[in-house]
Amino acid sequence: MNPLLLKKQLQEFLIEDIGSGDLSASLFEDHTEVTASIIAKENGVFAGGQILSIGYELLDRTVQTRIFVNEGEQFEAGTLLAEVTGRRQSVLSGERVILNLLQRLSGIATITAKAVDCCEGGTRICDTRKTTPGLRMFEKYAVRCGGGYNHRFGLYDTVMLKDNHLAGFPSIREAVETARKKCGHTVKIEVETETEEQVIEAVLAGADIIMFDNCSPQEIKQRLTHVPSSIITEASGGITLDEIKEYSEAGVDYISLGYLTHSYKALDISMNVKGVVKHDFTKNFF
Repeated sequence: MNPLLLKKQLQEFLIEDIGSGDLSASLFEDHTEVTASIIAKENGVFAGGQILSIGYELLDRTVQTRIFVNEGEQFEAGTLLAEVTGRRQSVLSGERVILNLLQRLSGIATITAKAVDCCEGGTRICDTRKTTPGLRMFEKYAVRCGGGYNHRFGLYDTVMLKDNHLAGFPSIREAVETARKKCGHTVKIEVETETEEQVIEAVLAGADIIMFDNCSPQEIKQRLTHVPSSIITEASGGITLDEIKEYSEAGVDYISLGYLTHSYKALDISMNVKGVVKHDFTKNFF
């Protein structure tokens, strides 16, 4: 993740939650140091360690974080994922925002890993733009932690000619040619197809990527006979976990799954304060 954008967004999230001050944490007026354990309450795949360390650094530079699992590492329920040590006020003020993000990113990484495990051959799992507004960088990062790949990040980095775009042109060829002239040679052009005729036309038009939208594995296998190996292929359209193996066996390069980022389940991860040590931070830092 872009560390500058990560800090900016974390700061915004913390400000949203803390506002003019954490009333509950302000009840503790001393400089008591605590250690809090972050524990997994179910099996999953970890994602978001940077959020933990940078988030607490933004709140209080005296807080120390220790992370015991790697990004993309599988863990079991009961695993100690990390520990946070620092002023009680700071540890408690950052708890909810940081846990919210860890739970969501680890949930995405977990469902992505399950999808990747279903693939056969060289087919790759990728995400879509069906992300939570404001969280796209985080969610797409979590997909990578789960072993998946990222589709385009936004409308600015790839041309995707879907049915509503193609309706504005007399042919796929003209749509592709217009995109190529306007955007230049460094931008890839993807064409969404629903019929065998559209696949053939997209190939002749010189598309870089051809998407088979809402097609069965059998239809895709047949239509792939028209596509040279130089063109990337993608299957999309409501493909479930149970169907991934069959679609990957059809021979596509990528399977894009919107539910990785719009229908995932946040993992159950908790924080428990377990230790209290009196410490005067002002002697060390002020």
